[in-house]
Amino acid sequence: MAETANAVALNESQVPEVPAEAAAQGSKQTVDPWNVQGEVGADGQIKAINYDKLIEEFGTKKIDEELLARFERVTGKKPHHFLRRGIVFSHRDFELILDRYERNEPFFLYTGRGPSSDSIHVGHCTPFMFTKWLQDTFDVPLVIMLTDDEKYLFSEKRTIEEVQGYCDSNIRDIISMGFDPNKTFIFSDYDYVGGAFYRQITRLAKHITLNQARAIFGFNDSSNIGKIHFGSIQGAAAFANSFPHIFGEDEKKTVGIPCLIPCAVDQDPYFRATRDVAARLTYQGVRFAKPSLIHSLFLPALQGPGTKMSASIDSSAIFMTDTPNQIKNKVNKYAFSGGKVSVEEHRAVGGDTDVDVAYQYLRFFLEDDEELEKIRVAYSKGELLTGELKALCIKELQTFVAAFQERRAKVDDAAVKQFTDIRPLTWMGNPKVPKADIVVPKLEGAEGAEGGDGKLTKNQLKKLEKQRQIEAKKAQKAKEKEGSAAA
Repeated sequence: MAETANAVALNESQVPEVPAEAAAQGSKQTVDPWNVQGEVGADGQIKAINYDKLIEEFGTKKIDEELLARFERVTGKKPHHFLRRGIVFSHRDFELILDRYERNEPFFLYTGRGPSSDSIHVGHCTPFMFTKWLQDTFDVPLVIMLTDDEKYLFSEKRTIEEVQGYCDSNIRDIISMGFDPNKTFIFSDYDYVGGAFYRQITRLAKHITLNQARAIFGFNDSSNIGKIHFGSIQGAAAFANSFPHIFGEDEKKTVGIPCLIPCAVDQDPYFRATRDVAARLTYQGVRFAKPSLIHSLFLPALQGPGTKMSASIDSSAIFMTDTPNQIKNKVNKYAFSGGKVSVEEHRAVGGDTDVDVAYQYLRFFLEDDEELEKIRVAYSKGELLTGELKALCIKELQTFVAAFQERRAKVDDAAVKQFTDIRPLTWMGNPKVPKADIVVPKLEGAEGAEGGDGKLTKNQLKKLEKQRQIEAKKAQKAKEKEGSAAA
């Protein structure tokens, strides 16, 4: 095993320092796995999240027209409206996933949910909507992690029993998004961690120092050690050899199978750390595949575009258990408007769709591009009033939630068992190309290292030789046993 990495900052995990003055004023936008808030202006108002700035700060790549054109050529399918509208806006190595799909080489999808309430809301649905579309488009396996351990560790009040109770309800919600049970595995950390998965956790944990955890996640001396350790748990699911029931027991092959992680951009810090560790891990001379990521915007809270929906604040979100009347009342009462104060002023200068929450929700849930553009133009010109725009939004949300509730009512215990059982999955990949065998990339000069440079220390060489001697003795005994049996 390689030595633990030193305290040098991880290449992809460097986060710019926040000036003390700006931090004290709370003026800088904050986007991390636990806090999302736009910049606070001089007037005290929260601004919309600046996603271009996030691309620059996080070091990701913007999804451009060239990449979308390549996606359509490779898959033969029109990009999802999230891609067309810039809702899914940023990526890490998405082009490498397209390379693999072109050759029909194996990869998988990985996403997750932190169970913090009995019901998910429409903001939780958007990553699952896109993930389902990716699963249908690529025809590949999908693993969905429920981070019940995270929700316990990061909460002062929640009990283990409480978060585990949320898991069952949330699993049913996720199933209701329409995933294919033949190629989807849903698991909770409390239930699944162990064996191959725990080996993976310790691999990552050994290569993330306390200094790095502080730099990446902002932990301090008061943070419990479970929080500091959790990054290695979330990262472990990004590697195919964590799931031998899906990809097989031969780690020499499975460590080279990458995953694509569709997620909201606030989850990127976890996987920056994971990617950096992956670059230093090998198994018997085979380098671990870095996970690829594709990031989405946040569906804003009803109160405005500088925040995201919260499961703990009922007035901030449309929940999937809400009735049509509750949806109507929430949108009419709480949805931030980009319209003007008076009808006369609105007719004269029009509304601002960039901040109008009702319009932003239509960007996510109304699939017809032409209809959405008509609404945008009419509202911007003042031809469509705020109340009329909200009515369109309410209708779309009511339709979406009602369809979900109909599917949710059909999810029984047997369906939950089907998705959560540890079992093989089946998938086809690219139908135009025969399935490629798993390529095992060799690292020059590496014959059994688990470290980034592929070079073996003297101690590692001794251990390797000892292991070879043990295997040789086992083989000899087996051969002698076979000879005795034959005699």
